[in-house]
Amino acid sequence: MRILQELGARFLSFIDDLGGMAIFFLIGFTKALTPPFQLQKIVSQLYFIGSKSLLIIFLVGLFTGMVLGLQGYYTLVKFGSEGLLGAAVALSLIRELGPALTAIMVIGRAGSSMAAEIGIMRISEQIDALETMDIDPIRFLFSPKLVASIISFPILTAFFDVIGIIGGYLTGVVLLGINRGIYFYRIENAVELQDVTGGFIKALVFGALVAVICCYQGFYMHKRPGGFGAKGVSLATTSSVVISCVVVLIADYVLTSFLL
Repeated sequence: MRILQELGARFLSFIDDLGGMAIFFLIGFTKALTPPFQLQKIVSQLYFIGSKSLLIIFLVGLFTGMVLGLQGYYTLVKFGSEGLLGAAVALSLIRELGPALTAIMVIGRAGSSMAAEIGIMRISEQIDALETMDIDPIRFLFSPKLVASIISFPILTAFFDVIGIIGGYLTGVVLLGINRGIYFYRIENAVELQDVTGGFIKALVFGALVAVICCYQGFYMHKRPGGFGAKGVSLATTSSVVISCVVVLIADYVLTSFLL
């Protein structure tokens, strides 16, 4: 009986969080579209979320492409189709791996930081101080991060895709000897506009989801049963990363079902 009560309580909490995040997103998005606009804060967040993630995106994209090139070559060569390596690498990256891995990398680097920053502002009563000064904390803290995430994720995904294709080139062409012209010819023939568009749509959705989940976890960390103070911030940061990664993968499956 106690187990059923606990499961019921967790389910109700999940529904409550889901509704809260939807309302949080709508309020933040609406405030981002209405004056006064916070261009300076948006640019600052673009630098933090986008520019500072370039190095990790470069490294992950390069080695992902190299692994795809290596695995793809030894799989395709069994069927005498190693000439299709370029198409296999490019489609894998553009359709799936680029948006999903970029989102997961940014969650680890910037998403956790968003939750921790807002959580610390909550426990140090800086958010209460903003409300006392009649400054809307959602507009001030969340809206710039939301806009910057929606802009940054597609750009980082495009960067990841290009670097990944170069990684596949290094493995397939430079190391394993596939003809360079065939590698790029297969990419040009296989990749269509809807593949690229689908990847960008996924990146846009992932950007919004990550910003909402991470900022929501930090903003309402004082309502968590796990405790207030440093422990609460720690739990909120961990939850933001775990929930964001799971939601991104679920959203990836749902979006792929609609886009195929």
